Amino acid sequence: MPRLLLLFVLCISFVVAGCSFGPTQKPSEPTLQPKPADAERPAAEEQAETGDTEEKREVEAAPEADPEPEITLDLTPAQLDWVGGQIYLNECAGRFRCLVHWNEGEAFPSLGIGHFIWYPPGVSGRFVESFPHLVSYLRQQQVDVPAWLNNLEPFDAPWQDRRAFVQAENSGRIQSLRNFLSETKGEQVRFIFLRARVSLNKMIEAAPPEDRGRVRGYLEKLTATPGGAYALMDYVNFKGEGLAESERYQGEGWGLLQVLMAMSPEPEQPALDAFRKAAGRVLTRRAENAENPIERESWLRGWLVRLETYREPPQGPLL
Repeated sequence: MPRLLLLFVLCISFVVAGCSFGPTQKPSEPTLQPKPADAERPAAEEQAETGDTEEKREVEAAPEADPEPEITLDLTPAQLDWVGGQIYLNECAGRFRCLVHWNEGEAFPSLGIGHFIWYPPGVSGRFVESFPHLVSYLRQQQVDVPAWLNNLEPFDAPWQDRRAFVQAENSGRIQSLRNFLSETKGEQVRFIFLRARVSLNKMIEAAPPEDRGRVRGYLEKLTATPGGAYALMDYVNFKGEGLAESERYQGEGWGLLQVLMAMSPEPEQPALDAFRKAAGRVLTRRAENAENPIERESWLRGWLVRLETYREPPQGPLL
């Protein structure tokens, strides 16, 4: 009897406890832990705050656009000789004596096929001096420079004014200088070529941002032909880049930059024709703004004649 009573009590205990007689048991419910504050924030909100969106990562990973290629100026030796001959005709009409010259109304002599400016002692004009740069270039090219010119210190023109120059025009110094400049025409045109090539990309940088594409387009067309290359080389040598603030009359410049900015080609008009016409307008404006009437009464006529040579060369086997 006691055994039966004990068995009965044990059965009742198992039923009340809910125990199962099977080999498995129902898995208990997982305990829910509160999330950290950062984990509760939506992913989009986190991305917006950190800026680490997929779109931004793609933008940051994208390579930068390639810079615009530099404008280049390339001429064959025959084309360069032709350009040099044109510049010599423009400046000197091909005359030997004109290789060392002092124009009336100017405060400096002009030398070489490009009539490079050389200031006397104490003279600082508005125009960019170029003859000392030419001589430095010739020295770098191992060209023999006349001894008196090599030893000149300071390197100023040895004639104080035009009267002193005229009095010394038949002297040994001036004759040796003319001979030297006659023998180095090829090096001089190479100097003009290199100077112009350096100037081209300066034009783009100096133009207002909204006009840089237009200026680049004009330069690309002009440098693509011998005539256009000649016009650029001659004009930079003739009237400068147009970047120096000293080269202004009444706030208006007359250099290459001003001509490029003044170009307004008509549909299908060659860039060289548009350049020639723009240069005529710019130089006419300079003469009108000048204080010295000699620019309007004498020089402008010659400048406009010079611009008419800005055309493509005659077709030939070398050009």
